[in-house]
Amino acid sequence: MVGLTSALIAALAGLMIGVVAGYIRAVDNLVMRFMDALMSIPAILLAIALISLTGSGIGILVLAIALPEIPGVTRLVRSIVLSVRERPYVEAAVCGGARLPKILWRHILPSTLPPLMVQSAIVCGNAILTEAGLSFLGVGVPPEIPSWGNMISSSRLYLSIAPLTLFAPGICLALTVLAVNLFGDGLRDLFDPRVKRRH
Repeated sequence: MVGLTSALIAALAGLMIGVVAGYIRAVDNLVMRFMDALMSIPAILLAIALISLTGSGIGILVLAIALPEIPGVTRLVRSIVLSVRERPYVEAAVCGGARLPKILWRHILPSTLPPLMVQSAIVCGNAILTEAGLSFLGVGVPPEIPSWGNMISSSRLYLSIAPLTLFAPGICLALTVLAVNLFGDGLRDLFDPRVKRRH
């Protein structure tokens, strides 16, 4: 649940920032330089630093996992907006006197949704792995909350007498991330016209 919530926050934040950066040229350079700086920091280190500075808690953990994922979503959305804003139907809407919110809502956002859905599935898999890694290191969810990272960490003590207690959560974690990534690949195949033409 932590991974899914983090992916949702990262997707929504990246969508909003990417649309603003792609459509409003005045803030594009500033926003993207900040995103580049954020992307240069390893995700797990950024999450640990944020949790160490602000204290533990589910809300902080969700934000710490979501924050490193936002730049990737932002760059994707921005690149789509930059290409869509030059299309004739968008220029016609601008010349026709359409307001900015209407242009974004009716002409820009629909073009960003298919790639954003694919990217969100990838972000969700990354967030699940990050949450498990943080919980394994002891800075994730509290021990009383079920988590595959907590299960793997606590099962290390019993590896010699009950190895299944270590392997079971690890296999479940791997299968979940694999399923999420395959779901993302399926969405890409569904929305990508080049794949449809091949078939």
